[in-house]
Amino acid sequence: MQFELSPEQQELVRLARQVGRDVIAPRAAQVDAEGVYPEDYFQAFKETGLLGVAIPEEYGGAGLGCLGLVLAVEEVAKHCCTAGLMLLLTRLSTMAISLAGTEAQKREYLEGTATGRRRGAFCLSEPDAGSDAQAIRTRAVRKGDRYVIQGTKSWISGAGAADFFVVAAKTRTDVPGARGFSVFVVDRDTPGVTVGRKEHKMGVRGLPVHQVIFEDVEVPVSSLVGQENEGFKLIMQNLNAVRPVVAARGLGLAEGALMYWLEYARTRQTFGRPLIEHQGLQWMAAELAAEIEACRLLTYRAASLVDQGRVGREAAHFLSMAKLKATELAVKAANDCLQMMGAVGYMEDYPMARFVRDARQLTIVEGTSQIQKGIIGRALADGLLAW
Repeated sequence: MQFELSPEQQELVRLARQVGRDVIAPRAAQVDAEGVYPEDYFQAFKETGLLGVAIPEEYGGAGLGCLGLVLAVEEVAKHCCTAGLMLLLTRLSTMAISLAGTEAQKREYLEGTATGRRRGAFCLSEPDAGSDAQAIRTRAVRKGDRYVIQGTKSWISGAGAADFFVVAAKTRTDVPGARGFSVFVVDRDTPGVTVGRKEHKMGVRGLPVHQVIFEDVEVPVSSLVGQENEGFKLIMQNLNAVRPVVAARGLGLAEGALMYWLEYARTRQTFGRPLIEHQGLQWMAAELAAEIEACRLLTYRAASLVDQGRVGREAAHFLSMAKLKATELAVKAANDCLQMMGAVGYMEDYPMARFVRDARQLTIVEGTSQIQKGIIGRALADGLLAW
C-alpha cells in the first residue's frame, strides 16, 4: 500500500495551495459577506487547469482522477468552502456523463468543463424529495424523437452560473420507487428552463443555490444519459463517486480551522503565556490533529476506490464512511477552534464564525450523515463488511 503522493500529485498540491493562498484566502471574507459568485476563483481555476483535474486527458483534462480532485479541493477549502464546492461541481455535474454518456456528450460537456467553456449543475433534489430521492416528481415524457420535461428542482448549487444541468426525472409513472428513472443533460438556454430566485443560505454564500424550473422543456433523445428507465442506479453511482470530494471539503475546512487557531494561539497571551502553551487547549488541538490525519487516510482511500471504478454497492459503504467522518469532523473542528478562541472566535471579523456556518452544509449535501450511516448499516446487515 502506497502512502506517498506521486511527483505529479505533489505538483498538483503545490499548485492548488498557491491558488488558495494567492487568490482565495485574500477574498474569502468578502465572498462570504457579499454572497456573490466569485468569478475570480473560477478564472484562477481555469488558468491553472484545476477545472479539469479529474477529467480524462482525452477530453482536455489532467487525468488525475478523483484522488487528484480530492487533493485540490482539500487545499482550497482550507481558506474558503465555496472554492471547494466550485471544484466539486466539475465532478458532480459530469460524473453521470463520464459513466454512461455518449461520445458526443463527453466531447461537449466533459471537454467543455475541463476548459472552462462549460459550467454545470446537478439537479436531483426537489421541494418534496431531498434525502428521499425516489420521491421525485419531475417527469420526462417521450414524444417521438423528443422528451418533454416538467418539474421543479430545489437547492441547486451553482445553478446561477451554470449553462447546463444534469437532471433526474421519472420517465415511467406506473412503477414505484427507484424504477422508471432517467437522466438528461439540458442546456440552460433551452426554452422553458428558468433559474429561480437565489436562496439565502447561512453559509457557503459565494455559491448560491436556486430553484431550477422546467416548464414543457423539449429536449432531443440525444439528451438522454445512459438508458431510459435505468437512471436511478446511475444517479446513485454519481453521488457515490462524489462523496470522497465532499469529504475533502470537510477535511480542508477542518485543517483550515486548526491552522488559523494555531496561528492565533501562538500570539494570544492569557495568564502570562501564549494560548498554545496551555495543556488543556493542546489536548483539544491534538485530538483534532489526530482525527484530521485519520480522515485524510480514509478520504484518500475512498478516492482511490473511485479511481478503480468501484462506485457501486460493493464499495459504497467505504465512500460513505469518508463522507460521514470528514464532514462531521469539519463541524467539530470549527466549533472546537471557535471555543478555544473564546469571544474573539464568535466575532464576524474573524474567519472562525464563517467556518462554523460553512461546516454545517457539509453534513447535509450529497446525502446527510444519517443517510451515510444507513448505507454503512445496510452493508453490515448484508455481510458486505467483515473483519
